[in-house]
Amino acid sequence: MSDSHRPGAWRIGRLFGVDLLIRPSLLILGAILVVVFAPRYENWTDTNPYVLSTIFVVSLYVSILVHEIAHLVMARSYGMRVDSVTLHLLGGETLIAGQSRTPSQELLTSIVGPAASLAIALGAFGVSDALGTGTAADVVWSIAVVNLIVAIFNMIPGLPLDGGRVFRAVIWMVTRDEEVGIRAAGWVGRLTAVALVVAALVTFGDAEEGVLNLLVAAMVAVVLWQGASQALRSAARTARINQPLPASSRCPVRHHRQGPSPCPQICTAPSCCVP
Repeated sequence: MSDSHRPGAWRIGRLFGVDLLIRPSLLILGAILVVVFAPRYENWTDTNPYVLSTIFVVSLYVSILVHEIAHLVMARSYGMRVDSVTLHLLGGETLIAGQSRTPSQELLTSIVGPAASLAIALGAFGVSDALGTGTAADVVWSIAVVNLIVAIFNMIPGLPLDGGRVFRAVIWMVTRDEEVGIRAAGWVGRLTAVALVVAALVTFGDAEEGVLNLLVAAMVAVVLWQGASQALRSAARTARINQPLPASSRCPVRHHRQGPSPCPQICTAPSCCVP
């Protein structure tokens, strides 16, 4: 998300001054999920199974939105600028401008999303137990299970997942080197992408179900690989930025009666300094 008016995204509202966006692919996936889940409710109740399936899918998307809003609130509490929150084909994404200033900020901003999903899961399990048996209890139980899966999957310690950012923060905290954390979490992200496809191939059973699982795994793997690769490129840029420059490229600071020159202390070439 580069800005609030990205092509291909629809704005559905604003929260705390931040645009909430959805991509058309979300609606396509939603329709597919309704068709996939409807038969599961068919034998449970006299209610139209597609109505129940729609309620489940909408509840799922609301849960994902709550997950992203948790990131938004934590980031804003640290004074970070959040450009937008987008729901898309494979979940959600909160665009936070810039990077965390400390590893603790990175850790808390990242872990709060899975924590919100876990809280929804635990709450939904409680409500399901209170409802006892019946269609409503089954729908709420399904929402609980999905949120639990979202929380666990997102805590895999590989970028661009939340767990990857948590892992990056921990490594950064231990080594005091952000680049090391990015590289470690980036490579775990790549390994996770490969592992998903391998797992789908190894567990390939019924032809129809196996093909569907493989396609989903491949889509998620592509997103993970691209995100991890982008993080590794970012680590390389961070390393170049943080690398000390030779003395010949440093800006002399000239002192005047009014104070030091506004020229930065270090620049890319001596010509950047203006006496």
